[in-house]
Amino acid sequence: MAMRRALHFVFKVGDRTKTATFYRDVLGMKILRHEEFEEGCKANCNGPYDGKWSKTMVGFGPEDDHFVAELTYNYGVGEYQLGNDFLGLTLQSSQAVSNAKRLGWPLTEVGEALYLTQAPGGYHFYLVDKEQPPNDPVQKVCLGVSDLQRSSHYWTTLLGMKVMDKNAKKKTVLMGFTDAQCKLELHDISGTVDHGTAFGRIAFSCPREQLADLEASMKKENQKILTPLVSLDTPGKATVEVVILADPDGHEICFVGDEAFRQLSTVDPKGNELLDKAMAEDKSDEWFAKHNRQKAAA
Repeated sequence: MAMRRALHFVFKVGDRTKTATFYRDVLGMKILRHEEFEEGCKANCNGPYDGKWSKTMVGFGPEDDHFVAELTYNYGVGEYQLGNDFLGLTLQSSQAVSNAKRLGWPLTEVGEALYLTQAPGGYHFYLVDKEQPPNDPVQKVCLGVSDLQRSSHYWTTLLGMKVMDKNAKKKTVLMGFTDAQCKLELHDISGTVDHGTAFGRIAFSCPREQLADLEASMKKENQKILTPLVSLDTPGKATVEVVILADPDGHEICFVGDEAFRQLSTVDPKGNELLDKAMAEDKSDEWFAKHNRQKAAA
C-alpha cells in the first residue's frame, strides 16, 4: 500500500478567470497543464455533462511529489451548489496569507497562525501562516462523513490507508498512505452527507497491476463501483487505466495506474499560456450578457 500516492482533488469551477486569480496570485500555485475537450469524459471527470469542458491542473510542483488541484470548467455552467461533503484543504504558506492580504482577498483568522479563505465557488481553504516548506505545502484534505467508524474502516481496511491521528473531541481521523504525502481527514458531521452539484473527487495512484484486484475486492465486499476498470485516452499522451469507487457516504475516489499516469501528468511548460489563451477565447460570458441571459446553475 505504500506504493499508493495521493494525487489531486477535483473542483468544479464556474468562473475560470477568478479561479485562476485565486490559485495563481493568492495561493501562489503554478499551472501544471491545461487541456480542452469537446465532449464529456467517459469516466465523468467533469461531472454528468456531455458538452465542451476544460481541465486545468494547478499545484506547488509536479504531481509526482505534490498534491494538486484539478479544476474542471463546463462551458455554459456558471455555478454549482455546494454541499457539506468537502470541508476544506489545508496548506502551509505565509506567502499565500501575505498575497491574500495584499490583494484584498477575504481572510478570517480561525486559530493561531491559521486563516480560512474561500476559492471562487465557496470552497474552503485553510492557510497556515508559517514559512512554506521545501516539500509539498498541501497538508490535508478534509471530507465530511456521517459515520466515522464505518468510514475509517472503509479507508483503512479496504483501501489500505493508515491512521495518523484521532481526535475524539473534534470527531476527526487523519490518515494517509505514507507520512510524506498529503493526508485525508475524515470529519464526522453527525448527519447526512450532501454532495450538492459541486461534488468533487479525490484521486490516488497505485501500480497498474493492483487495479483489477482493487476492483475485485470491492465487488467481493459489495462496495459501490462508479466506473469499472476502464482505459482513458488522451490524444498524444499516455493511455491510463482507472477504477472509480464511492465510499459509504458517496465520496468519489479515483484510482489510476501509476506508471502511465506519471507520463500523462508531466508538467507542460505551456500550461499557463494555454489557460490564458482558452480564457481569452471563451466568449460565453459576453454571449449570455448580450442575450440578457445567465449561465446555468448546476
